[in-house]
Amino acid sequence: MMDAHFYTVNVEWLADKKGILTSPELAQNVEVATPPPFQGGVEQIWSPEHLFTSAVVSCFMTTFLAIAANSKLTYSDFKCNAKGKLEQIEGKYLMTEVLLEAHLTIDNIENKEKAERILEKSERACLISNSIKSTVTLTPIINIA
Repeated sequence: MMDAHFYTVNVEWLADKKGILTSPELAQNVEVATPPPFQGGVEQIWSPEHLFTSAVVSCFMTTFLAIAANSKLTYSDFKCNAKGKLEQIEGKYLMTEVLLEAHLTIDNIENKEKAERILEKSERACLISNSIKSTVTLTPIINIA
C-alpha cells in the first residue's frame, strides 16, 4: 500500500476573469480563465474545464505507458484526443462525460488484441477516471505501421 501523496497548487487572481496557477513543486505556471461560454469568458486561455479534461487524458496516457511497459508491448506512436462534455443538470453545471479517442500504432498485427486490451485496462486503471463522477468513454484506434 502506498502512502498518501499531496500535490500543492495555488491560484491567484490577476484581473477580470483571469488567474495564474502556480505550484512550489513545478517550474511552469498556467494562466487560467473563465471559458467563453460563460459571461466574461476569455478565449485562448486554459479553463477549469480544459484542465479537468486534460487531467483525465494525461492520466490515461501515463497509465497506458506504465501498463504497456509492464506488458512488454512495443509501439511506435501513441496519441489520445479528449473531449470533455459540460452540461447543466438540475440547475448545476457538471462535466458529465470525457470522450477519449486513443490512437496507437503497433508494428505487428498479431499484437492488435493485446494492444486493445492494454488500452482498455489503462482506462479502467486510470486514477483520475476512477476519482470522478463523469463517464469516461474510450474509443481505441489501432494502426499497424
